[in-house]
Amino acid sequence: MSINRPLDLGWCTARGDHYQIGVTLGQRGRTAVHQHLISSELWRQVTDARHQQRVARMSVCTQQRFPFIWQELLGMAEGLALPVEQVMAWNCRGDLLASVPDGCTTVLLPGEQMTIAHNEDGLPFFRGSCFIADVQPDDQPGFRAFCYPGSLPGHTFAITDAGLLQAVNNLRLLGVEASIPRMVLGRAVLACQNLAEAVDLLRAEPDSGGFHFSLAQQGHPQLLSIEFGDGHCSVREVTTPSLHANHALHLQRGLQAQIITDSSRDRQQRGEILVDATAVNALSVLRDSAGPGLPIWRDAIDDPDDENTLATAVMQISAEGITWSIYDHATDCAAYHSG
Repeated sequence: MSINRPLDLGWCTARGDHYQIGVTLGQRGRTAVHQHLISSELWRQVTDARHQQRVARMSVCTQQRFPFIWQELLGMAEGLALPVEQVMAWNCRGDLLASVPDGCTTVLLPGEQMTIAHNEDGLPFFRGSCFIADVQPDDQPGFRAFCYPGSLPGHTFAITDAGLLQAVNNLRLLGVEASIPRMVLGRAVLACQNLAEAVDLLRAEPDSGGFHFSLAQQGHPQLLSIEFGDGHCSVREVTTPSLHANHALHLQRGLQAQIITDSSRDRQQRGEILVDATAVNALSVLRDSAGPGLPIWRDAIDDPDDENTLATAVMQISAEGITWSIYDHATDCAAYHSG
């Protein structure tokens, strides 16, 4: 499935019950977390004692509402050789802080061949340490998802054995007091059997930090843009080529109080111009570095949001089924692909 060259993006297979899956994912990310993450300023902020009560509240809510995800977090803590309280705080980072370096750009193309294409932009020091998690739980649909060391799957991009495609963008909502972590909701979507179940879950459990989900399912004609956070959820069907960066476009709660960074604004404006073309090539849009502002493809060492493009996914649904390609560099050769 991979190409014959050194890859920045690894592959990790996780099988079994949810605790064992967490252990496997934790072990895979342990070196990078201990070498890079726990000495970072962001880790210090997220694990600061001032967040202890909020993290405890979200831990209890996760145990009550999604006990299988709590088991994965417990296992991940063991695999990482870190206290579960710190691992949980890290997986609540976007609920504790209004702005974190979890960027991304998504292109959405409706039609007979629906496309969700996504740049995963994150902390540059994780380049070479991220991986695709090929997860097969004993009791749920399997999936393949981009993973950061120390993080649950489900907040980047993913393809599930139930035929769901998911891509996720950070929304920087102000004034959030979350009861459930947004990354827990992202993981929960990967366990859904169909698109309707995923939408119902997000509508019922939006009391979290802000996220934008692009969602589609094989056999369903709808391509959905879902923005949620802080007890609100907005679901829209995408009927024309669209692009989404890192700020709310239709969630009223976000439009009223959010941070829009220069990068997010520039990528949104440039992307809207590019997807308005007659024939849209999603991969070309995501690799664009032109325009008057900060680029869509991000590789600057001085990126103002401290984010670089670490992977790109192009996922498509047609009458023939689902196809996908994952790139770890701006080259024509995919690191991993379906088939």
